[in-house]
Amino acid sequence: MPKPWGHEAVFADGEHGYVGKLITVRAGEALSLQLHAEKDETLVVVSGRARLDEGPAADRLTSHLLRPGDVVHLPATVLHRVTALSDLLFAEASTAATGWREDVVRFADRYGRAGTTHP
Repeated sequence: MPKPWGHEAVFADGEHGYVGKLITVRAGEALSLQLHAEKDETLVVVSGRARLDEGPAADRLTSHLLRPGDVVHLPATVLHRVTALSDLLFAEASTAATGWREDVVRFADRYGRAGTTHP
């Protein structure tokens, strides 16, 4: 599925209790600053470099440099954003509660998608 920052391919759709995605982000692009009400995510960087900003609130974010092989767990309600420092490919495994596709609250988005879209 094309995204304004790159591409997202879902390879496990939640039927068995989890979701799996391969996410490609073009260098210099960023996902929204967001959180999920119920969804836990685990990310693993396959190739490229990224900056992950995460924390309990927008004014309390911590930045981490991510490289290939790095794994990060993001529990539900943790605010986070991934910014590609180079062309980036990462895999995401997440829980699949009912409504997982809509479980996102965007706080900032450079593509005009800001707002709450969770169930």
